[in-house]
Amino acid sequence: MADVRGRDTWTEELPSLIEDSGVLYGGDPTTTTTTTTTTSFEVYAPHSESGESFKEQALGFVMAWCEILMELGRGFRDILRQNLMNEDSYVVRKFGGPCSKVSKRLRFLNDFLPEDRDPVHAWSVVFFVFILALAAISVDPSREAVAPAVKVRQHPPCASRVLLPDGRYMAYHEQGVPADTARFSLVAPHSFLSSRLAGLPGVKASLLEEYGIRLVTYDLPGFGESDPHPNRNLNSSAMDVLHLVNAVNVTDKFWLLCHSSGCIHAWASLRYIPEKIAGAAMLAPMINPYDTDMTKEETKRTWEKWLQRRKMMYSLARRFPKLLTFFYRKSFLPEKHDEIDKLLSFSLGKKDKLMIEEPEFEEFWQRDVEESVRQGNIRPFIEEAVLQVSNWGFDLKELHVQKKCQTRGILLWLKSMYSQADCELAGFLGLTHIWQGLDDRVVPPSVMEYIERVLPEAAIHKLPNEGHFSYFYFCDQCHRQIFATLFGTPQGPVERQEETATVLEEEVSQVPV
Repeated sequence: MADVRGRDTWTEELPSLIEDSGVLYGGDPTTTTTTTTTTSFEVYAPHSESGESFKEQALGFVMAWCEILMELGRGFRDILRQNLMNEDSYVVRKFGGPCSKVSKRLRFLNDFLPEDRDPVHAWSVVFFVFILALAAISVDPSREAVAPAVKVRQHPPCASRVLLPDGRYMAYHEQGVPADTARFSLVAPHSFLSSRLAGLPGVKASLLEEYGIRLVTYDLPGFGESDPHPNRNLNSSAMDVLHLVNAVNVTDKFWLLCHSSGCIHAWASLRYIPEKIAGAAMLAPMINPYDTDMTKEETKRTWEKWLQRRKMMYSLARRFPKLLTFFYRKSFLPEKHDEIDKLLSFSLGKKDKLMIEEPEFEEFWQRDVEESVRQGNIRPFIEEAVLQVSNWGFDLKELHVQKKCQTRGILLWLKSMYSQADCELAGFLGLTHIWQGLDDRVVPPSVMEYIERVLPEAAIHKLPNEGHFSYFYFCDQCHRQIFATLFGTPQGPVERQEETATVLEEEVSQVPV
């Protein structure tokens, strides 16, 4: 049998079928004979002395699954491209045109990217990080703990109102002397996120009496207690002022008083109703930051003073105003108050930072904001932001006093050859006084340089160490200086006509017949 089989055991035949299998055969390690009857074997790794750890095995498993998911994603991408992204697909036919228009309007944002970055990948990352940042801000537990905010209160209506010709009601507020004894009438449009309660914050009633001033402030359409305007622009804003002064019995020319963004409505009044205005007092007046008449240097020095968030808000207001709804609802119509620089994305100077910490300013600011947002409507704020940065319908240089002669037309041209052409002064002929803080970071001093260049007849009062609010809010000495510059020596209110007539009658009755 041994001769027939050729070998005695299966252990001798198995090595001839495999080569270097990694299995050792043998019994006694010291025995060299091939005819042993007791055999054992063990498996070993030829190139590893110790086995893999659990951590390494888990890491390898995760990496393998990541590769599988990446391949799966590529497969889904190819399927979407082949079935949904071709020209005949419903998605491309339905949304291809609008997406192309939006991408063209957003193409200017690619200028902010480095040259070696793919816009598609870069903006995807930016959008993802933006969403994460919004989520982090929303769930930040430390915001309430750091500064407990005061709740926004609701107040009963308290304004006087006039009916305008188009059926809207405009709310207004009066300070100072009555209409029949006023020596000067001041009309004040308010700034952004403000109301008729602002006027000249903290002005003393005794100071108004001393100069015989009647101060009339009003709510812009949709702010405070004024009805919104369906198609508001700066021309309609000037007409609202004209109807208001007629309704409240301002018979003589009146003065305009404005601060910051409220001055865009004062500029409009100077342009459209100059014959009704005696002069204007402007404190840190705002202009259109996209004004094409500004030089590159003036534009650069204006924009570099602003925070990135404020620049973004201006850009959205100019190109995509509907996107402001999200930001304004979160900041301007909250249930609780926040600091002024955070609400309006301001960078404040030293004196302004000290002022906003004063209890008097904080109390006034909160009440003014509560009145401004009382209607809970975000549309007026968006309209106001758009008015600031859009085409105003006029340029500031049109207010410059200049002589214009009628020489157009053949007859007028022939007439001018033999006689002097008919000429008249154009622009705003009244007085314009502007006060500008040199530490103002909301309306930078570079804006005043532009105004001084296009309106050389305007009187510019530069204020060292003053900010955006410090010369306007709760400064008795500042208010007195403003009135003294505008009106000279105080003369008090004018005498009532009835009292004058009574005195004359008494004097006549005492004369002997």
